Amino acid sequence: MTKSQPLPETSAPREHSPPAPRTSPEPAAPASPGPSAGRLVGVDLARALAVFGMYVVHIGPPLSATDGVASWVRYLADGHSSVLFATLAGFSLMLLAGRRRPRTGLAGRQAKARIAIRAVILLALGTVMAMEYGGVIILGFYGVYFLLALPLVRLSARTLAMIAAGSALVAPQLLFALNSLLSASVQQSVNAYDPLHRLSGVGVLDLLLTGFYPTITWMSFVIAGMALARLDLSCGTVRRRLAGFGAALTVAAYGMSLLLAGKGALNSLAEGGSSSGGGSFPELSASSLLLAGPHSGTTFDIVGSVGVAILVIVGATAAMDRLPRLRRLAGPVIAVGTMSLTAYVGHFVAQSVLSTPAGTGAQQSWTPLLLYVLGAIVFAAVWSRFFRRGPLEYLLNLTTKPAKYIR
Repeated sequence: MTKSQPLPETSAPREHSPPAPRTSPEPAAPASPGPSAGRLVGVDLARALAVFGMYVVHIGPPLSATDGVASWVRYLADGHSSVLFATLAGFSLMLLAGRRRPRTGLAGRQAKARIAIRAVILLALGTVMAMEYGGVIILGFYGVYFLLALPLVRLSARTLAMIAAGSALVAPQLLFALNSLLSASVQQSVNAYDPLHRLSGVGVLDLLLTGFYPTITWMSFVIAGMALARLDLSCGTVRRRLAGFGAALTVAAYGMSLLLAGKGALNSLAEGGSSSGGGSFPELSASSLLLAGPHSGTTFDIVGSVGVAILVIVGATAAMDRLPRLRRLAGPVIAVGTMSLTAYVGHFVAQSVLSTPAGTGAQQSWTPLLLYVLGAIVFAAVWSRFFRRGPLEYLLNLTTKPAKYIR
């Protein structure tokens, strides 16, 4: 099983009154279809698409067993869905810290405390899940991402975009160099004294350097999502510029990889980045840094995946803002996005309980995947009619209550 960007500084028109930051998921159906509502509902829709993309990877047939449209669905989901989810995690982090205008003073300290508490809870939850389901669980990595993002929550969109761009350009090469220096004996020595590794097989080295979502490269997606949150996505001009920028990133990254790596890049794309070792390069040559397959962790992969994530987020927000009828029809799907943590954890639990074959060579049918997607939609639609938050979202919010005592 496998499992979200440098942004331009835009010249968006000044708003008459900035919308209040949203610190928790709201009901899927807004009372009035204003721009602000459409923007946030669009983000929830993008979250749902990210969740369903991970369902495709975890439950659907492998890329080798698909063709035609199905193969494109599988390829787009492979790697890109988890990147989109990570980008949206950065966006959500800024909802806590103050989206358009960062919280300062007491409110700012309490917001940082809430983020830190969530990070610790996600790290703990990810560790517990990794004990049962293996190292592909991204939640523990999210905990590290959130802790490292804390010093950045008050930065502007321009500064965040510059940091994301610098990270995308430098981090893959740094990761390659560090992994080249990490011999098996060194890793074994570190892991022997690492309680996280002894518990779940995913330790500090995995979280930072050698795991499936190494922090050193995946922070680019989170920071890009933070930069996106600082922009006025309700403004058509901003959306158009972002759409053009996202398309340019996608074409430039994958095009340059094809130009420089040739057939190797084509093989990387066709294989879904499986040769990359899931984001680390311990046994690969330097030429692997020219590839752009999903989860390859290269600069080309990061930049291209950021472009795809921007296009999805901008497309979802534009559709929800401009097509109110579609927004009403998509309500049950949007509800999944408001409880994405529940939907993500729930599908692993359901797979274990129902003994659903994973997306390996043994899985040839799309039926289990469709049933899981339908089940998530029905559950989220029914739950959201009675409760404001999903089950795990409610518990996660409850654990952050002590932050109000910060002074």
